[in-house]
This record gives sequence, C-alpha cells and structure tokens, in this order.
Amino acid sequence: MASLCASRAAIFKPKKLLTISPTPLCLRSTIFFYNSESLNNHDRIPKGNSPKPQERLEDLICRMMSTRAWTTRLQNSIRNIVPSFDHELVYNVLHSAKNSEHALQFFRWVERSGLFRHDRETHFKIIQILGRAEKLNHARCILLDMPNKGVDWDEDLWVLMIDSYGKAGIVQESVKLFQKMEELGVERTVKSYNALFNVITRRGRYMMAKRYFNKMVNQGIEPTGHTYNLLIWGFFLSSKVDTAIRFFEDMKSKGIMPDVVTYNTMINGYIRVKKIEEAEKYFVEMKARNIEPTVISYTTLIKGYSAVERIDDAVRLFEEMKSFGIKPNAITYSTLLPGLCDAQKMSEAGMILKEMEDKYIAPKDNSIFIRLISGQCEASDLDAAADVLKTMIRLSVPTEAGHYGVLIENFCKAGIYDRAVKFLDKLIEKEIVLRPQSSLSMEPSAYNLIIDYLCNNGQTGKAETFFRQLMKTGVQDPIAFNNLVCGHSREGVPDSAFELLKIMGRRKVLSDGIAHKSLVESYLKKGEPADAKAALDNMLEHGHDPDSLLYRSVMESLMGDGRVQTASRVMKIMLEKGVKEHMDLISTILEALLMRGHVEEALGRIELLLHNSLSPDLDGLLSVLCEKGKTSAALKLLDFILERNCNIDFSSYDKVLDSLLAAGKTLNAYSILCKMMEDGGVKDHKSCEELIKSLNDEGNTKQADILRRMILGKETTLDSKKGKKKTPIAT
Repeated sequence: MASLCASRAAIFKPKKLLTISPTPLCLRSTIFFYNSESLNNHDRIPKGNSPKPQERLEDLICRMMSTRAWTTRLQNSIRNIVPSFDHELVYNVLHSAKNSEHALQFFRWVERSGLFRHDRETHFKIIQILGRAEKLNHARCILLDMPNKGVDWDEDLWVLMIDSYGKAGIVQESVKLFQKMEELGVERTVKSYNALFNVITRRGRYMMAKRYFNKMVNQGIEPTGHTYNLLIWGFFLSSKVDTAIRFFEDMKSKGIMPDVVTYNTMINGYIRVKKIEEAEKYFVEMKARNIEPTVISYTTLIKGYSAVERIDDAVRLFEEMKSFGIKPNAITYSTLLPGLCDAQKMSEAGMILKEMEDKYIAPKDNSIFIRLISGQCEASDLDAAADVLKTMIRLSVPTEAGHYGVLIENFCKAGIYDRAVKFLDKLIEKEIVLRPQSSLSMEPSAYNLIIDYLCNNGQTGKAETFFRQLMKTGVQDPIAFNNLVCGHSREGVPDSAFELLKIMGRRKVLSDGIAHKSLVESYLKKGEPADAKAALDNMLEHGHDPDSLLYRSVMESLMGDGRVQTASRVMKIMLEKGVKEHMDLISTILEALLMRGHVEEALGRIELLLHNSLSPDLDGLLSVLCEKGKTSAALKLLDFILERNCNIDFSSYDKVLDSLLAAGKTLNAYSILCKMMEDGGVKDHKSCEELIKSLNDEGNTKQADILRRMILGKETTLDSKKGKKKTPIAT
C-alpha cells in the first residue's frame, strides 16, 4: 500500500516539490478515474518504450476549472483528487490558472472552506494576477483584508498595487494608496517613492513629482540613481527640459554618478524635444567618462538622426556600433529602416533587410515592410520589392493584403501581369484578405487594376473569387463590380453577370450603362431573347437608356423567337423613350400582332406612333390583312383609321370592301361602303349593285334601299372625288 501511494504521489508532482500524504481508500476511485490508464498499465510498458508524462495535479485542477462551471460539484471533485492543500499546490494552481477569474475563485474557495490558510506569498500572487487583469477592486480588497487574516503587510505588496493602478491609468488611486501606507503604518522607502514617481511622471504630474521628491528628502530618504532616472524622464515627457537638467546636475552634486541608463534617458529626452545636438553632447560625454554605450544608446541616437533627416549620420553610427561589437537588435533595425526609406536610399535599405534576414531578426514594428515595398516600387526595383515579401515569409512575419496590393498594383502598371496574377493567386489560396488580424487592407487602385486585367483576358471567374473575398470585408467598389459584369458578359456567362447586378441593386452600388449593355448583348449572342429582355428591363430600372440599335437587336431577337407581344412591349418602351427609328421593324411587329389576333394591342401601338408624329404604313397593313383573309382585323383597323381621320388610299377601302363581300360579311361591307360614299370615294357602282343584291337576298331590304338612294343622290358628285382624302392626320 505504501509503494502504491508513493507511485500515485509521483503522478501528481507539481512545479514545486509536493509532500503528499498516503491516499485514503475513499479517494482511490477518483484518482483511478483520471489516471486509470497510467496506473493499470504501469507494469505493462513494453521494454524500450518510455511512459507518457503524467499530468501534474495543479494542471489537472486548472483544466477542470477551465472546462467546467464553478459549482459545488466541481469543488467536491477537486477535493476528491487532492489529499491535502499545502502552500506549493495552492501557489502553483494560482500561477497556472487559465484566467484571473479561475484564480480568484480558487483563492477564495480554499480559504472559506478551511482547506488552506493563505500566507504572504499566495496573497502577493493573487494581487499580482488581479492587477494584470485590471480587476483592481478585488485586489485592493484582498490587500486591505490581510491583517484580518493575521497576515502582515510589507512594502512590496503596496508597491505592486500602486504600480497596477498606474498601468491602468488610474493615477489618483495610486496616490491614495501611497498616502494610505503612511496612515496604516506601512513603512515607505525609496522603493515606494520610485513606484509613485513612475506612475505620476508618465501622466504628466511633474509638479506633484517635485513635491513628493522634496517630501522624501525631508523625511531623510535618500534618492537613488533609479529615482533620478525616473524623474528626469518624466520631466522630459512633460517637455520640462530645464527641470530635467537641474535634476541631472543635482544627482551629480549628491555624489550619485550618472550611469548608462541616465545618459540614455538624457539622450532620449533631448531627441524627444528635437534637440539632436544636445543629445550628441551627452553621447560624447558618456563615452568620455568611459561609460560604454549600449545598444539602447546607439539605437536612441540613430532614431534621433533619422527624425531630423540626417540619415548618413544614422548609418555611420550604425556601422560604428557594429565595429565595437555591439549587436543591433530588432528595435535598431526598425529605427534605421524607415529613415532609409524616407531618404530614398533603397539599396542601403535592401542591404540592411538582408542582414536582418541572415540573422533571423524580425523588426518589432511590422509596418516597416509596407514602407520598404512601397519604397522599392517607387525606385522602380520591383524585384527588390518582391524580395521584401519573401523576407517577411522567411522571418515568419504575417503577410497582409496591403503588402500584396502594393506589389500587384506596381507590377500591373509595369505591364508584368503574369507576376501580378501569381501574387493574386497566393492571396486567394491563403485567404489573406479574410484574416481578422490584418491591419493593412488592399487599396482600390490595386485590386481594380488586376480585376480589370483578368476580366479583359478571360479570367473573370478568378477575379470574382478574389472580389467576393473583398466583399466579405465590406468592399463594395462599383468599378470592380461593373468590370466583373462586363467580363462575364464577354466570356458568355451572362447569368453570373446578372447575379452580380442583382447584388449591386440590393447593396445600392451604382452600375454603369456599359455593363448593362454588355449583359443584354451577351444574352442575345447566346440566343436567349427572353433573358435579354429581362436584362434590358433591369437596365432601364437602374436609370440607363439603351441606344436605338440595342432596342432593335432585342426586338429582332424576340421576333425571331416568336415572342411578338414581348417585342411589342419593347417597341412601346422604345417609343415612350422618344426613339423614332426602325419603322420597318415596327411595321413588321404591328403586322404580326394583327395577324395573330392581338388587334387591340396593335391599335394601341399605332395610337402611340401617331402621338409621336410617326406615320405607320396603314395601307400596307390593310392590304396584307385582306390578302391573308383577316377581315375582322382589317375591319377594326379601318374603323380605327376612319375615327382618327388618317390618310389612306381609296384603293384600301376597296380592298377591305372586296374582302368583306368575299367573306359574306354584307352588313360590315354596307357600313364601310356608306362611309366611303359619304367621302366620295366610290367611282364604280358595280360593287354597290352587287352589295345591294346581296343585302336583298339576305333580307336586309332596308339597308339595300338606303344604299340605292345614296347612289342616286351622289351620282353627280362622285367624279369630283379623286385621289386620297384631304383630311389631315390626327395628332
């Protein structure tokens, strides 16, 4: 039993050595649940194989807290697997907790349940965790409650809280805590004052800093070099240069010799207020006093030179630094490269970047890469610009759409489209545009160039795939949309083009007439006149007027497909838009309508023509209808003509009359003949005699008698009627 307990204790070994008492029998089932495989197979590990590392007890507790709600059941489960809660286990659980909430729950539970009595170290750890998570009220309460638990305060606990409030930007609370230390009798040394100075100087409270400094000195607390460094930098942050110099001299007068940190602070302060000559003076003074400059010293001065556009001095200092065996770090490179780009020294920038790549040093600020790529492109060195992207990949720096965008735009402008398309392929394949952490988006000037190229070179599908990724990021560029519509239309995929137009309509993106026209023509080429008509309607809905040739093409296509009424509707739209061309096609449509029995629709179209001062070939229509035996249509058309006093040849009357007589429609013929005689349009009475005979034979003697009297009364005037009627065309 003792050996079994010892083996189980080894399984739950935490970060620090735990002394675990023999496991009670009642806990065996719980431990078996979590480690049954390891316990059961401990003696059956094949020879030559190492056992899998077992989960430490604190890690197991943290995993349980992160995957389950904090309930009584979870608390009981933790109790069942822990023989005893000692300092090491509690501290390790707090340290390993997935988040501050888990740590706080565990901290309070073990105390309230009487499982563990917290000491100074566990209090420090939970205050530290809560301070980092900015749960400062909880941390403050725990700190103030410590004496009630029999745990004494020390200065470090209060310094931790002062610093936490300062990092959260709550300066007044840091000051209150510092003051409360004195009220509660907590000793304040230079350490507490330094923590306070660090907080208040970074928030511009330089006057407060001076007051507390004087109070510290009056209390007999000697300032340290660190104290002066904090105050000097704080004064520079508030642009109080004279005060910073005074404290620097005061520091030396008290026998506290400035160290490399102090000189770096002075150099950085003067650079901050753009006094590079003063910064140089302190750099020289530091070396004269045999204080070796550090990488921070050189980097700070390089930054100053770059800020005042003295890039040659920055490069000189960079080379001097390396000659003294001081290795540049990522911040050094990040400081020098932007200055080289601003000075358009792109060849030197390329060499520095190559040096970084060889040393596998990535800059702290990734924005430098977009400046390098842009700078190389402006210098017309596109290969060097592309190499910057390769360096990013080798340094494991995330590439973004903006980097690819600059390259794509410049390669397109240079006419090197194959390289631009390869960059685009990478963008699409890796879905770089959709990465949520991206901060550099692709500019319209870049994606519109490549989309236009693809759409004009038979690759609209690829262009749309790319643009749909952009759409997911909120891009709704009308130029790109219209290019895609035109591209699909040219490639004979009008359905895809129409779908994009519908998306544009839903999103209220402006379309242009060229895109709509290309879609209509694409449907016409595919022999789909109905879809062409729908596309034409969509064009009109978006406020674009088709040209007369497009109207004609759609009407001809519809007529060829037997869609006469649809063609008639297009004709109506065309006339309402003021287009007065293609009378030959209009006559064909009118004839087809009449021949198919759509007489009312045809008459409506003729009415519209007359309203637009257009003269359809009415004689021709009457002639065709009579020849084809469409007497009803011919009669309605003639009635329409007579009602509106339109000019037609009297021969057209005769054709209609003959057609009606041949069809045995004597009463209709009688009505027409009466109107003709009233207008003096009858020269030959032979047809009248035939009609009178037919009327008598059918028992319509009254009509026959009227007609005979009209003939006798009009005989003297019939010869005066010649040619066409003189009645003007109705308007």
